[in-house]
Amino acid sequence: MSRVGVLVLGPAGVGKSTFCASLLNHIQSIGRRAHLVNLDPAAEPGEYEFTVDIRDLISLEDVMEEMSFGPNGGLLYCFEFLMSHLDWLDEEIGDYEDEFLIFDCPGQIELYTHIPVLPALAKHLSQNLGFSLCAAYLLEAPFVIDKPKYFSGVMSAMSAMILLELPHINILSKLDLIKDDVSRRELKQFLNPDPTLLSGINSSTNPKFYNLNQALVQLIDDFGMVQFLPLDSTAPESVGNILSYIDDITQWAEAQEPKEPKEEDIDEDELHQMLPEQPAAGGNAE
Repeated sequence: MSRVGVLVLGPAGVGKSTFCASLLNHIQSIGRRAHLVNLDPAAEPGEYEFTVDIRDLISLEDVMEEMSFGPNGGLLYCFEFLMSHLDWLDEEIGDYEDEFLIFDCPGQIELYTHIPVLPALAKHLSQNLGFSLCAAYLLEAPFVIDKPKYFSGVMSAMSAMILLELPHINILSKLDLIKDDVSRRELKQFLNPDPTLLSGINSSTNPKFYNLNQALVQLIDDFGMVQFLPLDSTAPESVGNILSYIDDITQWAEAQEPKEPKEEDIDEDELHQMLPEQPAAGGNAE
């Protein structure tokens, strides 16, 4: 039995749902079984139907209406409600014993940067339900055009890595949007954050922030934890490359049980070729 899950994280608008749908489609196209689990109580209907949907338990719209909360407070309330009703989640995903589950998470980054809600959920999935988990944090590629925004995204990715304490990959999504503005050589500086990009930050900020900029960039460089994988969700080979990293991290292949081939799956001609040739009756062996 192999229970594998990937938590898809990142700020709002980075393409999490698009990536989830592309990943689901790719996994199914190569003959594996996968399902979407929606953990966003404010999610909009998409191309693919969710196998498990938090909105069947609680929705942001209902919370905002009944509790008079704003969107952020309502979302936090929804997750606190989920954490107090984990038996519902256990029952919903309990039947998927040999499956790949894609958890589409909300875009409120407070949930996985400094509020211990998602870390508690990840711990429950791995320790109580036996999932081998991987976190995938998305940052949209257009951030690289605005260097201060890019480094703030790197810091949020690093914060999520530290707080979640899960095997982790970071993804630079929506590459198709910058292919005409950023060369491949320039892009490499952003896939592995380069401290020399600091000069570009200082040129666009007030001098009184230079020391702060230096400290943040130095922190990122000292930790050396954040690197990005490029993603174009419209390209199957790009999605397949991301899946290969997830499979390596979760050890998906090693956890698969060997399956006996069915008799009808064996072609008679192939079987004949596999068998050694028999000497003719009465023949002389040399």
